[in-house]
Amino acid sequence: MGGSGFNRHQAGKVGQISTGVDNGTLWVEQPAYPQLIFILDRIRSLAPQNPTWQQDAVFRAAIAGDLHGAMAGGNEGLMRLAGAAMAGNTPEDFQRIAADWLRVARHPKWNLPYTALVYQPMLEVLSFLRASGFTNFIVSGGGVEFVRAFSEDTYGIPPQHVVGSSFALKVTEDAGRLMLLREPRVDFIDDGPGKPIGIARHIGRRPIAAFGNSDGDFEMLRYTTEGAGQRFGMIIRHDDAAREFAYDRESHIGRLARALDEAPARGWQVASMQDDWARVFE
Repeated sequence: MGGSGFNRHQAGKVGQISTGVDNGTLWVEQPAYPQLIFILDRIRSLAPQNPTWQQDAVFRAAIAGDLHGAMAGGNEGLMRLAGAAMAGNTPEDFQRIAADWLRVARHPKWNLPYTALVYQPMLEVLSFLRASGFTNFIVSGGGVEFVRAFSEDTYGIPPQHVVGSSFALKVTEDAGRLMLLREPRVDFIDDGPGKPIGIARHIGRRPIAAFGNSDGDFEMLRYTTEGAGQRFGMIIRHDDAAREFAYDRESHIGRLARALDEAPARGWQVASMQDDWARVFE
């Protein structure tokens, strides 16, 4: 896997682009997105300074560590939690907060850091593409600065090559120095139809290869493979309950249905985690 048919000489271009999502394509996303777990942990740590949060059912659930209760508020509730947990600081400060959390947080199934639960076959794909003259980007529905906190150390992808959802920023001053502050207002959602928009805005070129794992990647895969010339699209299918998780059509996290159904007609490859991966993690 990895689009070996697309090298620098065949495509006739230098610095071709490949894209991949983060959650579920490069690392584990079950039983909940790591960034959602980070938000809940952050809400709990900030709760003593915000006693009024106890008056809100969604915040009360988050403080109690009740994932289902926190999600009961739907997208609006999750956006309020995310704004409270991740705003009011500079982008650089937030990346440090996220990096500190990633050093100590552990996945409930394996009791390992989330950054240790990266898919070895996908690391090999990224390495192969770099060696073949591609420039790799992450195009994630997760927060751009959260992913940037670990993308270079974990995937070899520098922060400027991460495209993701973002909070609004405002320009302010502190002690005579200009600085940016993250506001508790979502500026852009880099998921579903937002992914081609994020690619166009931040990368400026249509990718040659794209890798995804859910219907949230459907438009990105179409945008990539409907371009002129040789193109490659791949879906990572989570069907290995023994070594990771098995889920697709009925899952609330990483639902895969339409993209899976249309993959054959669109020429997208489907990689079975159970059948095609000799190992999942390092």
